[in-house]
Amino acid sequence: MSPISELVLASHNRGKLHELQALLDGQVNVWPVSHFSPVEPEETGLSFVENALLKARHAARVSGRPALADDSGLVVDALDGAPGICSARYADGQGDAANNAKLLAALQDVPEARRTARFVCVLALVHHAEDPLPILCEGLWEGRILREPRGDNGFGYDPLFWVPESQCSSAELPAAGKNRLSHRARAMALLRARLGL
Repeated sequence: MSPISELVLASHNRGKLHELQALLDGQVNVWPVSHFSPVEPEETGLSFVENALLKARHAARVSGRPALADDSGLVVDALDGAPGICSARYADGQGDAANNAKLLAALQDVPEARRTARFVCVLALVHHAEDPLPILCEGLWEGRILREPRGDNGFGYDPLFWVPESQCSSAELPAAGKNRLSHRARAMALLRARLGL
């Protein structure tokens, strides 16, 4: 397997792109997939793994370069795993504030002990669009869902995600702190080890 010197990041989400670039720590030249195509593939998979692979293969196809995709989301135990793979589209594509409001409404009567949740990240790296041996790495970040938003950092569900080891919400962590603890950081640490970075 040849060493990877550049990657296309298969995301149009600015927050996710910024985090992935920071986690790669300048070890690899990265391009956003939007540099090659404005089209996002339809996420038709039934799991984080399937959707990460769909996005990675699409980015490799449109760019002709190795591609890295992240499929991630929030899994809430009391909601049978929702919003899960639909985390970004939970409130019908109306954005982070609407997603957070819908989640709070769904958990309105759920007691503290049952508000457990985790962020999930699956990274999929393909050397080319038809790569028969993609690299898959998973990261989990355990926490629980707050009753109201806290903090101004991050994106997505960060203001509602309580981080027990830090005694604050994910949105109250500085970027460097989140990049040490998060689901994405855990998956990226595994990927960097696989790639020898």
